[in-house]
Amino acid sequence: MADAGTAVCQAEISEKYLRMPDDELTRAIWRAKEKLGKRLTILGHHYQRDDVIQFADFRGDSLKLSQQAAATDEADYIVFCGVHFMAETADILTAPRQKIILPDINAGCSMADMAGLDEVEECWDYLTGKFGDSIIPVTYVNSTAEIKAFVGERGGLTCTSSNAHKIMEHAFKEKERILFLPDQHLGRNTAYKLGVPLNRTAVYDPMEIALEFPHGQSGADNEGDDEADGNGGGGDAPKVILWKGHCSVHMLFTPHHIRNVRERHPGVRVLVHPECTYDVVLCSDENGSTSYIVNAVKNAPAGTKWAIGTEHNLTHRLAAEHPEQEVMSLNPMICPCITMNRIDRPHLLWSLESLLEDNPVNVIEVPEDVRKSSRLAIDRMMALS
Repeated sequence: MADAGTAVCQAEISEKYLRMPDDELTRAIWRAKEKLGKRLTILGHHYQRDDVIQFADFRGDSLKLSQQAAATDEADYIVFCGVHFMAETADILTAPRQKIILPDINAGCSMADMAGLDEVEECWDYLTGKFGDSIIPVTYVNSTAEIKAFVGERGGLTCTSSNAHKIMEHAFKEKERILFLPDQHLGRNTAYKLGVPLNRTAVYDPMEIALEFPHGQSGADNEGDDEADGNGGGGDAPKVILWKGHCSVHMLFTPHHIRNVRERHPGVRVLVHPECTYDVVLCSDENGSTSYIVNAVKNAPAGTKWAIGTEHNLTHRLAAEHPEQEVMSLNPMICPCITMNRIDRPHLLWSLESLLEDNPVNVIEVPEDVRKSSRLAIDRMMALS
């Protein structure tokens, strides 16, 4: 398979953008946006910083924004204020004539980077050697185009944090076992909701090329005692194999934070993202996708107290946009996502003015073979949504 999406960065950002005063930057971005008109669509992820998301034509989570990009037929240029894998997905779903721009090419995702193609291929060889043709791969959309393509070529699907339950249910109808990439916590939390015991999950460690059983193994023997549940294979045959990956932001919330916030704010509802660890999700009042979190606060009665376990920019924005609620971060010491925050006004203005000069920078292009295979995995998910 060819390399993952390639960024064509034709120049380094000029110092003039980095030195420009804030008010001048803001005015210049609005001017450039107006000049580009319908040729331009700016997408802003929920985790994006406030001084950037103000320019977004559409806000949302990564897949919703990519779908919006695909539906924006008039735009020649789609500037994605998000991270690299999101821009890749937008390129996969949009027309070939449309160019996807990532204002800062260094806006990556540590979780997506935890699952490289060579490592995943090695994992697949190991697992199929151990369990045969009993595994279907499922990848969170927070993964590279190469990993989506790998999954698509092997009959698998992508999923989001909002539809992971439905996708995993479907996957179990196809095969006995699931390899879930790259976030172990979303996979574990979803599997548990589906009734998969913790001791029927394992974690694949790419550094060791081995399975770990952090919750112990099923007591079933190797004579097929598990056949009644449709997922045979015995105690050493987990139903769900989780890639050893995680979101560095959502790992910063702990049960200790939940206990503290409940002591300080009686009546508070704890709402966390399912990328948080199992014990945090278990201790919370609710858990759900980014869109779920946004809608829960939006639709709650006035006066509701929320302690939210997700990225700081979104929590801060919800607090500002819903003064009728009391919204706080579950961990007040958490920092915003570092890579998401690489998208700033200097880089946004640079990318827009480059478009005005017909000299686009940071164009995200997914090779055609990777695009086709990735699209298979995404389309299988969409058919179930």
